[in-house]
This record gives sequence, C-alpha cells and structure tokens, in this order.
Amino acid sequence: MELLEVMRCRRSVRTYTGEKIPEDKLNAVLQAGLLSASSRSIRPWEFIVVREQKTLKLMADCRAGAARMLEGADAAIVVIGDETKSDVWIEDCSIAMANMHLMADSLGLGSCWIQGRLRAAENGESAEGYLRRLLGYPDSLRLEAVLSLGIPYSHPDGYDLEKLPMGKIHREKY
Repeated sequence: MELLEVMRCRRSVRTYTGEKIPEDKLNAVLQAGLLSASSRSIRPWEFIVVREQKTLKLMADCRAGAARMLEGADAAIVVIGDETKSDVWIEDCSIAMANMHLMADSLGLGSCWIQGRLRAAENGESAEGYLRRLLGYPDSLRLEAVLSLGIPYSHPDGYDLEKLPMGKIHREKY
C-alpha cells in the first residue's frame, strides 16, 4: 500500500474485538515509533507497552471522558519523553505517536491517540501524574500521549481525497 493510501485510510478506532494482537504486529508498531524522525537524532522518547488487562482497565481513567477504549484494548503504548534531552521533546514524541498510529492501521490494527500532556484524569489529577503513579516512570520523564491498540471491531471508511480542505494551502504568501 502506498503511503498516501495508508494515510487516507487511517482512522481512529475505539472499539475492539478482544482478540489478541500478534506479537510481530505489535513489534512492527514499536519499530515504526523507533524509526521516527527526531531533532538531531536525540530520540528523547521512551515507550511503555502495557498488555495486562487489569492495568489497561485502570488506565481507562487516565483521561476524563477520553480513554474508555482502553478497557477493551489488547495493548497500549505510553509515550513519554525526557525534556532535559531536547527542547522539542513534545514534537519528537508526537512524530513517534503518528508513525505508530499509521503503522497500526496499515497492519489492520485499530488504534486511537489519547492525548495525555496537559490533560486531567477522571479523578482530577493530571493524566501525567495518574499514569506516573500507575506505571512507575521517573519524574524526569514527561507524558505526551497513549496509543490504544486492538483488533478493530469495525473500521470507519477512509477519507475522500476530493474532499480535503485544499483552501488551507497557501502558496508563496497567505
């Protein structure tokens, strides 16, 4: 599949069948994250892979009204970054998230980006603090987002290239 076609078809998927993701597909998603572009190749990100159902259910409370899909996910990848290594850790972590999101879809997996940075958990604490307490990552690492993963129950249709908002493109000047 060509890259533009992968991008056209990629959609957020929030409902999963409960089937297990094959380990080779999960590894390919992680490799896509590790292959991501990074400022000066610093790679300030770290990934925490969670597959234990009890933990995934607890993680569903990490974002007020936005992470319930983790209850039915087979896996989640928590993307954290070291802000002391790079002043663009947020961008670098976001690129890794986007690459993993695209790779998951290209492999027939469902995935959804759950923003964590600057968001609140169901209990009112920060999503970052909630996940740090649950997963035990050090204070030196900052939360960017969580990627939920599962075998999709259904998959929305891809985007129509003819309906893209081409008016958002400005050439030479605004």
